[in-house]
Parts: sequence; C-alpha cells; structure tokens
Amino acid sequence: MQRHKRRIATALSAVTTSLLLSLSLASTPAHAASHNPIVFVHGLSSDSTSWDDWIADFEADGYSSSELYAISYDWTKSNVTTASTLSTYIQSVLAGTGASKVDLVVHSMGALNSRYYLKNLGGTSYVDDFVSVAGVNHGTSIASLCGWLYTSCKEMQTGSSFLTALNSGDETPGNVSYAAYWSDCDEAINPDTSAELSGATNVDVGCISHTDMNNDHGVYEQVRDFIS
Repeated sequence: MQRHKRRIATALSAVTTSLLLSLSLASTPAHAASHNPIVFVHGLSSDSTSWDDWIADFEADGYSSSELYAISYDWTKSNVTTASTLSTYIQSVLAGTGASKVDLVVHSMGALNSRYYLKNLGGTSYVDDFVSVAGVNHGTSIASLCGWLYTSCKEMQTGSSFLTALNSGDETPGNVSYAAYWSDCDEAINPDTSAELSGATNVDVGCISHTDMNNDHGVYEQVRDFIS
C-alpha cells in the first residue's frame, strides 16, 4: 500500500513539473531575431543626420538602436581617406556588437568610399549586404562644377582616375550581395544609369529626386527587404 502511494506521488510530481515547465515556456516572450548591424554612409555635403528617417523606419520594423550606425566624415577629403576612416569605424561596430559582418547602406558619393573599402581594404570579409542608393558609381558630369574645389568631387567626375581604377575588373567583388537603387530623373547624376553596378541587383525606382532617395519610404521598404 505504501509503495502504491509513493508511485502515485511520483506520478503527480512529474505531471506537475511538466505543467509548470509548459506554463513557463508559454509565458516567456519570444526574442526577436538579431540582425546584422547596419552602417549608413552619407554623401557629398551631408552628414549622418541624412539617415534619420530610415533609422526610425528600421527601428519601427524591429531593429534596435544598437544595430543601426550612421557615420559622419569629412566629405571634402579624398574617398581613399574616407574609406580608411570607414574601415576603422566598421571594425569598431563589429567589436562593440560582437557581430561578424555588417550591412552597408550608402547614398550618393558614399558609394565610392564604401566600394573602395570593399575592393581595396579587405571590406568584403566584413560586409554581408551592400546597398547603393543613388550612388555615383560611374561618375556624373555635374561633378565638374565642384571638382576644382574638392578632391572628393574631382573623383566623382566621369572618367576620373579614381573611378577608372575603382570600376576596373569586378565592380561587385567578394561574397557580398549587392544592390543599386537609382532614379530615372536624378538631377545630380548624369546620366542616371551611372548609378547602376555591374553584377548587382539594379532597380529603377522611378522619378525621385537625388536628395529624397534616402528619405523615401518606398525605397526604404525595398532596401529593408533586400537586406533582410
């Protein structure tokens, strides 16, 4: 009789433990999947605040502030100098987050220093997705207006030695997913198709001004879906 009681008590204990464990698991909220940190790179005559709208959009879609980083740099300097600054910045982001790679989202001239980093400074080892938004990837005739004043602007001129070297060989090197979003009425990039990249997913987003490209919510949604 005593043995039978012990068996009943043991069975009840096991059932109770199982129920408590199930309730505990059910009441624990699921953690959101982590993302690669995103590093945003601005263009000529701009700064990190140009990304404020998209950073807010990413946060609204589940990213934490600790996954979103917008760099500011001296845009008057050569894109070679900025690429080195970007390299240091990305290493700092990786060290601070513990991530192995970042996603790069860049606008306008930011495409040039970022691509130099990827091609010449080992950046392909640390970047998962690269997104160029209205990037001056093959130059623009408009740069002749400021090329005499700033090195960075001179490098954006169609046919410059900087662009010739940057676009020689593979324009989308390494094990990186590339996308280039461009507008067919971009007043700052002439011709508009200069923003395309060979080997990338190239998307004509329609008629959106150059300065609105990295504020536009429709473009944001495409970029978000590409890097997700």
